[in-house]
Amino acid sequence: MTPDAVVIGSGPNGLVAANLLADAGWSVVVLEEQDRPGGAVWSDESVAPGHVHDTFSSFYPLAAGSPTVQALHLEQHGLEWSRAPSVLGHAFPDGRWAVLHDDRNDTASALDADAPGDGQAWLDLCATWDRVGDDLVRCLLSPFPPVRGGAGMALQLTRAGGLGLVRELLMPARSLTEHRFRGEGARMLVAGNAGHADIPLESPGSAVMGLLLAMLGQTVGFPVPRGGAAALSGAMVRRLESLGGEVRLGERVTEVCVRSGRAVAVRTSSGEVPVRRAVLADVSAPALFGGLVGWDALPTKLRDRMSRFEWDPSTVKVDWALSSPVPWSNAPDRAPGTVHVADSMDDMTLAGGQVSAGLVPERPFLLVGQMGVADHTRVPDGGEALWAYTHVPQRVRSDAAEGRHGVRPVTGSWDESDLEAMAERVEQRIESRAPGFRDRITARRVLGPRELEALDSNLVGGAVNGGTAGLHQQLVFRPVAGTGRAETPVRGLYLASASAHPGGGVHGACGANAARAALWHHRARPPWRKQ
Repeated sequence: MTPDAVVIGSGPNGLVAANLLADAGWSVVVLEEQDRPGGAVWSDESVAPGHVHDTFSSFYPLAAGSPTVQALHLEQHGLEWSRAPSVLGHAFPDGRWAVLHDDRNDTASALDADAPGDGQAWLDLCATWDRVGDDLVRCLLSPFPPVRGGAGMALQLTRAGGLGLVRELLMPARSLTEHRFRGEGARMLVAGNAGHADIPLESPGSAVMGLLLAMLGQTVGFPVPRGGAAALSGAMVRRLESLGGEVRLGERVTEVCVRSGRAVAVRTSSGEVPVRRAVLADVSAPALFGGLVGWDALPTKLRDRMSRFEWDPSTVKVDWALSSPVPWSNAPDRAPGTVHVADSMDDMTLAGGQVSAGLVPERPFLLVGQMGVADHTRVPDGGEALWAYTHVPQRVRSDAAEGRHGVRPVTGSWDESDLEAMAERVEQRIESRAPGFRDRITARRVLGPRELEALDSNLVGGAVNGGTAGLHQQLVFRPVAGTGRAETPVRGLYLASASAHPGGGVHGACGANAARAALWHHRARPPWRKQ
């Protein structure tokens, strides 16, 4: 039987799109080139038996805060969320910590002890979020322009500070935090979250990213799927299959067949799959335009604009199996699942600037995940499954640490020697905050840009966000100027990956927007229209 829709790729966006189309009564086939579903949402025990590591993404505040993901009711299909005793901690070099607790009053109390007045400033920020947060999330995750969320946002803004608040949201993270807070603790909680994207702390747009993650952490937390990230993908697959949808593994798509300007089939390594209504591509924009769809079927101006498409930085991720928990200096009483490691905002700025200049950072900003803290089912009693990742340039010109005594240089070839050198640099950063950390390592895995792309072809060069999150490639400029929506120049073909608006993160919005567009063009009423 010819399906109504073919979805290319079973990442979270592809699976969300497939589920929403199936909800509307469409027959759906998902084609995945890997031998497992999930894209960059997966987990395994390949580091060490009994230690479950998330291979790619790990903590999911955006999924917990996404109206689309929540409307899937994945708990009915086996998903269980687990949370650490506290949400996030920032470890300073002198042993101090800034901690984002699940109770905003506890967060405020600790921040006030660090700098009197910052506690009330934090509560004021939370109160503003209570008024505008839901509408802001809807604005960010809706197709552009965000009509429904935008209307609600405009109404709330008049009650919550108006243009002053809009100005703050558009500020650089450094400007916002220095304006709002006196102490390093509160400033670094926001700046560290802004560091999850590739927008410099001194650039417009970084504040909204930092505030979004910090406030979601304060309201829904940073949850993880119990048992591993694969449980999230598994729940979406089971939900789709319960609706009659199908996921075919090991099916690499080589071409989207276009006839008379319309997508009519996809060609795979095993044959051609015809489609009645739509093809939704959960692949990167460069893989779709000029790749799966030849330039002869696309406008000349798109080819010119795609030549200026910009990737986000590459990533190096290190996973460790530990014999016991990380021996953090002055560890918080309530252990955080996520830890940020940076000396200061200036330290983050320097590392980010080095990446932008093509230099491997000498002192990289680290995002660290303590999976046993967040979910005790993932580790043996007393053990820990730890990971850390950091950004490096897509094209390495040099190493900022070159010539420094005792530091192995990184060349940018990302061979075994480079990966070992980068892992040493990351371990030294953690050891400086947790003396004795290295003595507890029983196994290690290092995933560089090559390995990440081999495991998920959407992670080109180790880029995890489907393209830079800079304002010049967001909204109507994503993936290129003049787009901003899931529709493509080919009728019946929709871009459903993180290369589309609103970009990276496990929120499902890119897939939902593509499904919504496909249904609209076939005059189907989306079942989630009231959200």
